[in-house]
Amino acid sequence: MSGPERITLAMTGASGAQYGLRLLDCLIQEDREVHFLISKAAQLVMATETDVSLPSKPQAMQAFLSEYTGAAPGQIRVYGKEDWMAPPASGSGAPSAMVVVPCSTGTLSAIATGACNNLIERAADVVLKERRQLILVPREAPYSSIHLENMLKLSNLGAVIVPASPGFYHQPQTIDDLVDFVVARILNLLNIPQDMLPRWGEHHQVSGDD
Repeated sequence: MSGPERITLAMTGASGAQYGLRLLDCLIQEDREVHFLISKAAQLVMATETDVSLPSKPQAMQAFLSEYTGAAPGQIRVYGKEDWMAPPASGSGAPSAMVVVPCSTGTLSAIATGACNNLIERAADVVLKERRQLILVPREAPYSSIHLENMLKLSNLGAVIVPASPGFYHQPQTIDDLVDFVVARILNLLNIPQDMLPRWGEHHQVSGDD
């Protein structure tokens, strides 16, 4: 199995709940264990942007998401925002990779300053201090200088910034195609197999004039 076996997936209150849900589905299909964290703002955005309305309690949310994705028992683990005993809160128990998608600019700022006011921020702080893989997917327009400075700071600390900016060279036909473009890029960074988007040059045909 290539890529990490366990991944922390966090969703915060920026637009783009579809990216997080699609990534969760892909991770489950690739038999990864997912430690799922979500802010209240993200739940509100999700209910606005999709037809998915999550239960408020972690245990009920875990059961809902397991059924929604077809996950095996225990494959998805949901933790509350103040569950400081959860594995992602400690370097000795946290998965080796974490993705925050979508990542609000507020969460971006908190991670950049080491705020650790909730489990999402603490989990990201752990990943940074342990020199593990942290992928942040902001969705904002335009970016202020504050946002850009925070991104630069986090990039210098080892995080990878992946703006939710889908490309068009694969000639997308649907919104799902645009969502898959961003999710495929995340999976590539995690070194997890995906067949949604060919890597650049995979289907390049050399003409007789080359």
